[in-house]
Amino acid sequence: VTVKNSGKDTVPAAGEKDEGSSKEEPWEAALKATAVDMEAGELRGRRVSVWDLLHSQHIPKENRKELLELYRAGELTLQQVKTVVTTIVSRAEAAAAQQSAHVGAPGAETAAAAAEHPQPVQED
Repeated sequence: VTVKNSGKDTVPAAGEKDEGSSKEEPWEAALKATAVDMEAGELRGRRVSVWDLLHSQHIPKENRKELLELYRAGELTLQQVKTVVTTIVSRAEAAAAQQSAHVGAPGAETAAAAAEHPQPVQED
């Protein structure tokens, strides 16, 4: 954990919340404390927090923002967020594994077809 020093010599009054406070919100702490065992792709056999899954490459920024908003608003439970996130990540990991397994055979035909009909390069 890195603490940022704002360069101010002032100390907040008792009960006043500092802008750079490292205190987590309860909803954020719950997401970080809830871990799941992943069974797909690079994460196979690892125990990963829901927070880390939400911030993985498999969850687009817009989806992450929407899930967090719904969770903070109480429209989604922690269990629902956990289910949605693990499902998205598991499917993405499985698709990536399947795609890398098929790199050899189908790709050769596609590469040959592309060589016969090259696409013009577009420059912006």
